[in-house]
Amino acid sequence: MMLDVTLAAPDPSLTLDPAVIADLQARLPEVATHTIAAVMDEVPAYAGPFGGPMGKTIQGAVQVALAGFLKLASSGRMGRGGTPLTPALEGAYALGRGEARQGRSADALLAAYRVGARVSWRELSASLVAHAVPAATVAAFAELVFAYIDELSAASVAGHADQMESTGRRRERALELLALALLRGESAESLAGAAERAEWSPPRTLTAVLLPEAQVRPALSVTPPATLVVGEAPDLDDSGTAVLLVPDAAGRRRTKLVTDLGDRHAVVGPATAWADVRRSYRRALRAASLAAGPAAVDTDEHLASLVLTADPEALADLRERALAPLADLRPAAREKLESTLRSWLLHQGRRDDVAAELFVHPQTVRYRMGQLRELYGERLEDPATVLDLTVALAARTPA
Repeated sequence: MMLDVTLAAPDPSLTLDPAVIADLQARLPEVATHTIAAVMDEVPAYAGPFGGPMGKTIQGAVQVALAGFLKLASSGRMGRGGTPLTPALEGAYALGRGEARQGRSADALLAAYRVGARVSWRELSASLVAHAVPAATVAAFAELVFAYIDELSAASVAGHADQMESTGRRRERALELLALALLRGESAESLAGAAERAEWSPPRTLTAVLLPEAQVRPALSVTPPATLVVGEAPDLDDSGTAVLLVPDAAGRRRTKLVTDLGDRHAVVGPATAWADVRRSYRRALRAASLAAGPAAVDTDEHLASLVLTADPEALADLRERALAPLADLRPAAREKLESTLRSWLLHQGRRDDVAAELFVHPQTVRYRMGQLRELYGERLEDPATVLDLTVALAARTPA
């Protein structure tokens, strides 16, 4: 980033005697030392960094910045239209980016500038007073010192913000790549590397959640901060659906997750080991067809249905074979007998329970079961036939 800023100076124009400038320059090492000590003492974020080798580097940088200011001040040009400060501002901008990379906040950086400005001015003004510099010139010098610090601090904040934005974009992209790798089921080694690049600590489990893209933001408000979001997931035909990978949502947390997702049209897969979340994702995909209305679908509550619908063609073949004795009946009669047989199997032959479920008289159940026994014969007593009929009719709704 190129910065080309000029520092306008107030009237009257600043004129310092060469002897005063020389004295100020001679005091710069001491001023820099005192400035660093004050920053370390008053800004906790810098106590550690400035206490080591970095302190020498920063002390030198402070001294160079002050020397640059004195050079500008001694040129006499600062009071006549301003002077380009690009080199100093570029350095301040780079400092801001570096502080962001080190994890220190912009607030800490601005606090350091405020302390530095106060201490520097206190030290430099003492020399001006000792040389009996006129009050008007001292005031002009003070204004220029603080204007100079303001320009430097603004450049540093800009550098800090740019670095944070750049870092945020890179991490966001790294998290997207990690989530895609998880959904593709890449190797454990590949996933570990992707997690490290994204600075993401793997949880014990992950749970895949399908939901409309419009519901992602409100859903994130009820999920952990480490939740991953995938907008264009593999094997997903609906472009308006997003995938959340929610960490550690097993047991009671799963119950709360399903409750919190409420009426957001969500489909919640099982909790799996984090590196095996593709299994959770694939089950959620298969369960999407079970969604009816906005209520969240908990796949753990639909395992039987998922098993029955895992191979639709096989289920269709099984139904055709198991229900062959009913094939020649009229549709209405066939539907009544199928419903009765289904209820009879699920209620283990308890006639009153079957009658209550179908809203018919127990004698009607007796009559229909007599018809079924005529059609199936002794096969209704055969365990293999009973198993086939139970599976074939399990997913059907009674008439």
